[in-house]
Amino acid sequence: EAPEHASSLEDFYARVTNLPIITSLREVRASNLGRLIMLDAIVVRASVVKPMLKKAVFKCAVCGAPIEVKQDTRIRIMKRPDRCPNPSCRARGKSFQLDEEASTFIDLQGIGLQEKPEDLPAGQLPRMLEIRLTEDLVDRARPGDRVYVTGILSSVQERMGEAALRTFRPYLEAVSLETASKEPEALTTTADEEKKFRQMASSPFIHRQIIESIAPSIYGLEDVKEAVMYLLLGGNTKEFPDGVRVRGDVNVLLVGDPGTAKSVLLQNVSKISPRGLYTSGRGSTAAGLTAAVMREKAGGMVLEAGAMVLADRGVCCIDEIDKMRPEDRVAIHEAMAQQTVSVAKGGIVATLNARTAVMAAANPSLGRYDSFRTFPENVNLPVTILSRFDLIFILKDVPDAEQDRKISDHILSLHSTGAPSISPPIPPDVLRKYVSYAKRIRPEMTPETMKVLENFFLATRAVYDQTSTVTITARQLESLIRLTEARARAALRETVAPEDAGAVVMLMKKSLSQ
Repeated sequence: EAPEHASSLEDFYARVTNLPIITSLREVRASNLGRLIMLDAIVVRASVVKPMLKKAVFKCAVCGAPIEVKQDTRIRIMKRPDRCPNPSCRARGKSFQLDEEASTFIDLQGIGLQEKPEDLPAGQLPRMLEIRLTEDLVDRARPGDRVYVTGILSSVQERMGEAALRTFRPYLEAVSLETASKEPEALTTTADEEKKFRQMASSPFIHRQIIESIAPSIYGLEDVKEAVMYLLLGGNTKEFPDGVRVRGDVNVLLVGDPGTAKSVLLQNVSKISPRGLYTSGRGSTAAGLTAAVMREKAGGMVLEAGAMVLADRGVCCIDEIDKMRPEDRVAIHEAMAQQTVSVAKGGIVATLNARTAVMAAANPSLGRYDSFRTFPENVNLPVTILSRFDLIFILKDVPDAEQDRKISDHILSLHSTGAPSISPPIPPDVLRKYVSYAKRIRPEMTPETMKVLENFFLATRAVYDQTSTVTITARQLESLIRLTEARARAALRETVAPEDAGAVVMLMKKSLSQ
């Protein structure tokens, strides 16, 4: 077609994508060596981009003749010429100097891939694999991105000092790399499913049905499940002309006596969310939740993403948040308010996205909730973190004959039949897809709805001005807006109706009255 253009091109690349079979990182075996495979995983670290020799030009120190040596890109050690090609010289040995200006270099970057948290079998350590990216593939993905990588599985022999061992370390020579869309909303929905979702949303009891489908193995806790519904859907993230971002994700805190099903609920939420992570406070450090700076074998520093970054655009469930060390807990302040994680360590200054909704659980500081003390005395958490939660619930374990009988019946039927006595109205896999579909909608506020929220905010502000138990700040008004948008989203509505504001005000009153 265009011979001049073709002759001007030195190299062109054939990028192979979308293989029919996706291999999981856990299933990479010796039988895959030298084969083309496709992986779906998450980037946890990326090294700096380095130049690598592709074609070396040496100069003979004796006669000055140039010698071209093509390098094998898979071997790390530079290939040198054996002897000078000039018939009158034929020098050999160390009399060759690399001429860097005449040599050709290509870009090389190493990234670390790790299994996605949702694919990890229980009780297993996540597997990792090194990927080598060259030329135009470098810098396509950042830590925290989910990627599809196609490449040839190669290996390099391990050495112990001078001796070569019988074991080899695998790595992937990448042929193509695509970042999976950051949005879990991009889960493909067919036209039939879309029609089905619209039909579900047209029911006046849609909110009721979603609430009953969340954690059906737990009896009761309707208010908390309603809060979970808002948390899964979230409000609209807004960006103002001056560059200020206001988060749309809802954060919920549960404070409760032991045995009130907090942990079960958290694990359930992390499973329903299209991108959910569960972690416990005691075993989490600041670096593990945000990001760690690690030293590479080659001596450089690399950034490794932590839980909040990996749960970007998902839900991060933190159990036992009160048992975390205070210095580690401070690290999640920024992620909860600004939705970013900033790191300044070892010469690396970076800001990563952590647009996640946080669902946390804590035990009262005295073991049981004491109704005669104020809320801050009962909870071993500073006000700085409490104000970042949109809704706070207190789950008290109060003996009540009628309620206890219902709970015991529920637990006994669960254990005897292995399923709750009432099956959830929406099956879990449908609910998951419904949530990700609903997240595409951006409901608009109406003036009447705003008036309802404003009146409620001013009234509570006046009440708490006199009693001053829990601080009510402008953050609470933003919370109300987010929650009403989430409720409209649950019914797939484009506008926020005053009834949404009414329901949210009721929930907020219950949360505050406790």
